[in-house]
Amino acid sequence: MKKFNLFTTCIAAAMLLFATQSSAQLQTPEASQRATVSQRVGITDITIDYGRPSVKEREIWGKLVPYGFNDLGFGTSKSAPWRAGANMNTIIEFSHDVKVEGKDLKAGEYGLHIALKEDGNATIIFSANTSSWGSYFYDEKEDVLRVDVKTKETGHTETLTYLFPSFEANSTVAALRWEKKEIPFKIEVDVKNLVMKGIKNDLRNTKGFTQATWDNAAGYAFNAGDLDQALEWVNTSISGSFFSKETFANLSLKSQILMKQGKTDKALPLVDKAAKLGSASQVFQLGTGLIGQGQKEKALAILKNNVKNNNGAWPSNFGLARAYSANGDYKNAIKSINVAMTKAPERFKPRLSGALEKLKKGEDIN
Repeated sequence: MKKFNLFTTCIAAAMLLFATQSSAQLQTPEASQRATVSQRVGITDITIDYGRPSVKEREIWGKLVPYGFNDLGFGTSKSAPWRAGANMNTIIEFSHDVKVEGKDLKAGEYGLHIALKEDGNATIIFSANTSSWGSYFYDEKEDVLRVDVKTKETGHTETLTYLFPSFEANSTVAALRWEKKEIPFKIEVDVKNLVMKGIKNDLRNTKGFTQATWDNAAGYAFNAGDLDQALEWVNTSISGSFFSKETFANLSLKSQILMKQGKTDKALPLVDKAAKLGSASQVFQLGTGLIGQGQKEKALAILKNNVKNNNGAWPSNFGLARAYSANGDYKNAIKSINVAMTKAPERFKPRLSGALEKLKKGEDIN
């Protein structure tokens, strides 16, 4: 009987322990639920993870969120900013180095805090500490960066929200909106140098063993304005490596690079070589590109051959119409576009009709 009692006692103790552990692990919703918002700038990801309190008819600024730095009556901090959200630290993460309001900040995760001022200004604080509850244990020594910004008055936002209200190729604005206030801060990314650095590294690993990688690398460098680097990479695509060969893509790109460098005499022979390797649509793009570069006569010659070499396919006739138009020969442009109209799918005919009407008025369609 004693053995049975001992056994049941052990089982009961184990069940109690299990129940206690299970209770500790229960997941229940927070009153201010967590949210995550992200924005990519170039190849850099910016992510903000935060708790979302609601106004609930409370007075927020200067009351619920006190101005400046304060002793919150708990924790170790005697001069704490606002936690910029609810519950655990608001966390902002950058996948690459950035500039915030013009100041450098390394890639990584940061606790985000804000010290609001009565005059409408605010100090945004990026802390090395990301694991604390609120700002109760804030330590100024852990600050990585502080920036000063101006707040804005906005329409009512009931639940605290982070968003990226505007962005450009190399920057974005992150903003906190709550009640009738917005607190924005600008984030800039050196996209070109980041991408170029990544490309140079990729060209040294397995990605560099394919021609397409070198074509793509040269294309990016060209569009980024680094013409010398673009020329070096496209030359590798054309010759010198086991994968190298002349293609429409690399020859036409090299011609564009040389044109930009002012080396027209070297660029135009490459245009002729590229045209022999391209499809009707590729040569159409090549020819219309020449029109944009001011090489109207070369465009006309290329696009005439495009019609001959592709059995008068409608895109080639449309391209020829544009070449005639660029050279002021509206009569032949109208003839070419009429031929294109007879062969084009219905969905393209409104565009061709519009171009035809312009030609009849003596207007260039380029």
